[in-house]
Amino acid sequence: MPKTVAIVGTLDTKGEEFAYLRSRIESAGLATLVIDCGVLEAPAFAPDVSSREVASAAGQNLEDLVATHDRGSSIAAMGAGAAVVVRRLFEEGRIQGLISLGGSAGTTLGTAAMRSLPAGFPKVMVSTLASGDTRPFVGTKDIAMLYPIVDIAGLNRLSRRILGNAAAAIAGMVNQEEVEDREAKPLIAATMFGVTTPCVTLARHILEQNGFEVLVFHATGAGGQAMEGLIADGYVAGVLDITTTELADELAGGVMSAGPHRLEAAALKGIPQVICPGAVDMVNFGPLDSVPEKYRQRRLYVHNANVTLMRTTPAECAELGRITAEKLNRAQGPVVFFMPLRGVSAIDSTGQPFSWPEADRSYLDALKANLDVRIRLVEVDAHINDEGFARGAASCLLELMKQAQGRAAG
Repeated sequence: MPKTVAIVGTLDTKGEEFAYLRSRIESAGLATLVIDCGVLEAPAFAPDVSSREVASAAGQNLEDLVATHDRGSSIAAMGAGAAVVVRRLFEEGRIQGLISLGGSAGTTLGTAAMRSLPAGFPKVMVSTLASGDTRPFVGTKDIAMLYPIVDIAGLNRLSRRILGNAAAAIAGMVNQEEVEDREAKPLIAATMFGVTTPCVTLARHILEQNGFEVLVFHATGAGGQAMEGLIADGYVAGVLDITTTELADELAGGVMSAGPHRLEAAALKGIPQVICPGAVDMVNFGPLDSVPEKYRQRRLYVHNANVTLMRTTPAECAELGRITAEKLNRAQGPVVFFMPLRGVSAIDSTGQPFSWPEADRSYLDALKANLDVRIRLVEVDAHINDEGFARGAASCLLELMKQAQGRAAG
């Protein structure tokens, strides 16, 4: 029996294009299941799931959506409904891939459905927005976005070729041979920035040598969100959160914030955590001329042409220490905080641009003042990238994991 690819889209406005996409997928030997999200007119061909069913899945009545003539609310409702329908089909084992195409509305609908699916499930979005900022659509999921070059408005020699490529891409993803993981090692989530790379690299090697698989997330906002999501979904057994820099961006308005819920999922899950203040000495902005006017007189460091770093002040560091403590105090599992006393990033050591011992001390003082007594604080007379610090943090997490495994076995 062939595997099935779900096709999500508006069959009233893009019916011709979706019909062609369906034919190309089926010509690759796959079955299709078409989900209609159109609300303007009758679909160009009969779908497998009607727009009425999609609206109902979102708790809406299709006629009411049509009557409002509100494009924004209709898109939001149909996107929510598509997500519910697609997730149900996935859980029932009826679909093995998902594809969509569209402009701004179609991309909103299609990616809403895709974000409801787990990492690793094949997802392809043909979007006229794919050459711009795709973060609002991709979020933290592994959505492959393909730019069609021309608008999705009828078929021509170029659009046929690109839609054919999209069909071949989803077919390849769905048909690829699954590689069995015979060793199913427990997963550890770790966070890294360029300025904490030596620490995380050594710690990762130590954890891997001791039977764990380590997922390293780049602490760029999306990276932290992705990690929090995987932890919440139950994929992760322990956390080595070396680089909590995203909290600084959230506090000061930097471009790499992971949102207000960073450093919360592991606490709620009760899994072992070792936390460090990696790169909390910096807030990230784009090119130098993009730094907000109110920060232009601050201590700035041009990391490269596209990234400008701003040193956090003692007052900001104190607030970050307080925020971190309050988040960790909610932990339902074991937590140890590792504090390097000689700098928290590659550019926060003696002689480096962001060296500011008073700021680092403000962080530590606020952390101590607010941290619950049940959470162990380890102060290490070393820089965060020193070998001894990395080994200490990794060894501590290994001990916490051993204790957790012992409790689970008992």
